[in-house]
Amino acid sequence: MPEQPLPPVDRLAAALRITVGTLVRATRSSDRLEPIPATVLDLIDRNGPMTTAELAAGRGVRHQTMAATVKELSDAGYLIAGPDPADARKRILALTTAGRSVLEADRHGRVGAIAEAMADSLSEDELRVLADALPVLDRIAARIAEGGSPADRGPVTGAW
Repeated sequence: MPEQPLPPVDRLAAALRITVGTLVRATRSSDRLEPIPATVLDLIDRNGPMTTAELAAGRGVRHQTMAATVKELSDAGYLIAGPDPADARKRILALTTAGRSVLEADRHGRVGAIAEAMADSLSEDELRVLADALPVLDRIAARIAEGGSPADRGPVTGAW
């Protein structure tokens, strides 16, 4: 049986975007955190303590937009602000124990949902195909990340 021709790259890219988006939305259905606050906690967890300005730049949003999210997370007990050792005028934001716990609980829930769906719906051969595809997906993500951060595109106004 002859091999099927590959679809055009732009069609593959569109299908991948839809599939990944659907997967992300489906796994967030049980999250305690909304996506924007979760992203802020994730940035701090991955990069270490940051200022509001650094968070805003990292997400490509205005400082005022990020300040509102930071206040919400601080009021919920998920972030704590301390002095910046390099500049006493600045405040450095760090995760609290509660912030780390809620972030880890959401992550654990998403991983569990994916693992359950994989176990219930994929054959052993399909699991191998998926395992082989992960490095390819990592390369795609890395290449996109090389293209620059959202901050390089200028500030985003309103909801992100």
